[in-house]
Amino acid sequence: MLNLNELIVNLDRMLRRLIGEHVELVVLTATELGAVRVDLGQMEQVLTNLVVNARDAMGEGGTLTIRTENVDLDDESTRNDLELEPGKYVRVTVSNNGLGMKPEVVARVFEPFFTTKGVGEGTGLGLSTCYGIVKQNGGHIAVESVLNEGTTFKIYLPLLTESPDALRADESEHTDDVLTGSETVLLV
Repeated sequence: MLNLNELIVNLDRMLRRLIGEHVELVVLTATELGAVRVDLGQMEQVLTNLVVNARDAMGEGGTLTIRTENVDLDDESTRNDLELEPGKYVRVTVSNNGLGMKPEVVARVFEPFFTTKGVGEGTGLGLSTCYGIVKQNGGHIAVESVLNEGTTFKIYLPLLTESPDALRADESEHTDDVLTGSETVLLV
């Protein structure tokens, strides 16, 4: 169980160092943001990848905005995105006013090894990793971009409907399980 507001506040200093002084970071966190079930380290990786890409897209500087909010999506609001199911989500939006991307680039942005950066500057794994992490956790990630105006990534993670006490009770039931094995790990 994770509160994304706490994660973003804890990452704030590191993110500011990553983007440098030429980029303004604006963080807008929702009051009473719902909890999600996602690994802390994985979400740190997703946010860090999105922030680094935004920094690179704003070479001369600009504004990077991270926003959190609870959203309740109905059939109408998910009609244009077939992968997004109606329901209650926590949405994290990462926007920049950098270079933006052409539609043909936006269409491929989550493909492994696809990069808009020059040779030796990027692996093309950052956004595909973000996509995989979000999908693995039952969520959805979407991108909107306009050339020379900027890019916005929206991450939707299912809102937990269970109470925190019920989740803790469920987790504590499994703490007594002893895991054993006879595997051998070989490092070369």
